[in-house]
Amino acid sequence: MNRKLDDLLPSPDPVSHRVRLISANWKMNLNHLEAIALVQKLYHLLRPEDFRYAEIAIHPPFTSLRSLQLTFEADRMPFTLGAQNVSDQLSGAFTGEVSAQMLSKLAVGYVIVGHSERRHLFGETSEQVAQKALAVQQAGMRPIVCLGESHEQRESGLTLDVLTAQIDPILNTYPLEALDTIVIAYEPVWAIGSGESADPEVVEGVGRSLRELLRRRVGDEIAARIRLQYGGSVSVGNAREFMSLEDIDGLLVGGASLDAEVFAQLIRAA
Repeated sequence: MNRKLDDLLPSPDPVSHRVRLISANWKMNLNHLEAIALVQKLYHLLRPEDFRYAEIAIHPPFTSLRSLQLTFEADRMPFTLGAQNVSDQLSGAFTGEVSAQMLSKLAVGYVIVGHSERRHLFGETSEQVAQKALAVQQAGMRPIVCLGESHEQRESGLTLDVLTAQIDPILNTYPLEALDTIVIAYEPVWAIGSGESADPEVVEGVGRSLRELLRRRVGDEIAARIRLQYGGSVSVGNAREFMSLEDIDGLLVGGASLDAEVFAQLIRAA
């Protein structure tokens, strides 16, 4: 399929003037051969208008990054390559870790930091997440910073308090002049992988509160440029509703992105 990359660049939303971002987080799934097969199928399923509607980022496991980089370049696929995690250290004796500089050399554009699975399963603190986000920025990439509350915190009315505590270390560490490179992904912990997504009215309220928090902390101009995503059991059936919310600029998609046909349908539905 011969498509000119310049013709497939996403257009900013006419109201918010922010470029929409739909990100596929594959988590610990798919080997590099399966990854290549999936993106090839996805590319052929998508229409030019799908790529113009939103930037589409693919976040495979580390072992597939090089394979997908070469596939995107060889076949001129307009996907953006993303990573799922990064070390907060530049280099050194940190067995098993991957640095931001290593990722940037693979043409990675976005790196997820602070996903709830990293926070809860691996004990990452908000301060560590802030250092990871800074490392990503300093290496010329964009962090997708995940925020989210547990079911108990939500029931106790602590959602905004939790999100504020998670984002404050970012705002205190990240360079002010570069803050509009951050993407904030609201992922309520109780919705991830549960099949139960948050009520769109709740997401709309959280998005509005986050935008207002950003305005107070960094000013109207920068706050208006920061993109907010929603993640948590995103599906073909609810993608459009979430994307229609005023302060939501994209989706962070988990399980639904592991099937090319389903993910293509989701992107079209959005």
